Amino acid sequence: MLPKQTRTRYILSSSPHAHAPGSVSGIMLDVIVALLPALCCAVHFFGWRALLLTGTCIASCLVTEACCRLAMKRENTVGDLSAVLTGLLLAFNLPPDLPLWMAVVGGVFAIGVAKQVFGGLGYNPFNPALAARAFMLVSFSEAMTAWSSNGLWKAAAGYAAGDAVTTATPLQYLKSVGTAAWAKLPAADQALDFGSVSFLKAAFFGNVNGCLGEVCALALLLGAAYLLVRRVITWHIPVAFIGTVAAFAFFRYGMDLSALKLAEAHVLSGGVVLGACFMATDYVTSPATAKGKLVFGCGCGLVTMLIRTQGAFPEGVSFAILVMNAFTPLISRWTQPKPFGAK
Repeated sequence: MLPKQTRTRYILSSSPHAHAPGSVSGIMLDVIVALLPALCCAVHFFGWRALLLTGTCIASCLVTEACCRLAMKRENTVGDLSAVLTGLLLAFNLPPDLPLWMAVVGGVFAIGVAKQVFGGLGYNPFNPALAARAFMLVSFSEAMTAWSSNGLWKAAAGYAAGDAVTTATPLQYLKSVGTAAWAKLPAADQALDFGSVSFLKAAFFGNVNGCLGEVCALALLLGAAYLLVRRVITWHIPVAFIGTVAAFAFFRYGMDLSALKLAEAHVLSGGVVLGACFMATDYVTSPATAKGKLVFGCGCGLVTMLIRTQGAFPEGVSFAILVMNAFTPLISRWTQPKPFGAK
């Protein structure tokens, strides 16, 4: 028998067991930090109203979270930062000039209906921010599809900083003129009225119209790299999602140089990068296995492109992720590894 001072005492308890020092709040904080570059770009491109809209979304989510937990007589979970992240992602999916009261409605729906009704964090079957965006798109269609140009586009087009300019997003332009026709346009015309700056360069650095979090692919990729380094996410869903979108566009439009440019345009336009790196990777609503993540990501990319090319809406990222959220339990079951020796 070991001496008393060298004995190791073990405490037996039921699952779940913590195998790492990570916590929910720590993971949420990492994702919030990863989104800060995109938030800074949104403020730079759209002005301080972008920050006001983001703060409104976050505040409404926090208040709704606290009220719901109080009404359900459960522990207050505001401190886990999940409501903050939901508000931030919701703001990233909204037009910059959306009325603030609509943002409040979206925040209440995201937390109160899409999250707390199901029991709170870990029980919601759908991504709360995307569920709220879908609800708002149906409820406030006109306001949710009115896009104001960012500051760089205004300067290139000769507008003053205070001028209010409403214009189409690149995806709306592609939808209206036809993607095949756009691919055959000269390089100067492919700038889509963005002056002498090429469209792909403009989309990569943020000189395009769209939601707050969609306009700068570079900032989103920097945040995604941070999450990969921190091992908050894995490469499976982002690579499968973005790769499927690019492959679909490339094979659909001729497999030539024009098709390659169009594939790049589809990847950099809209919410593909944002959705693939920050929303489709949500722990709760995505599969846990590596094979399941690949299937999930490919499904998101496929549904996105089907909506973009065959549907009535120019964008399909949000709906694609929500559709695949519904299939997550089945994908997890199909891709679950068998125990050694099991038949």
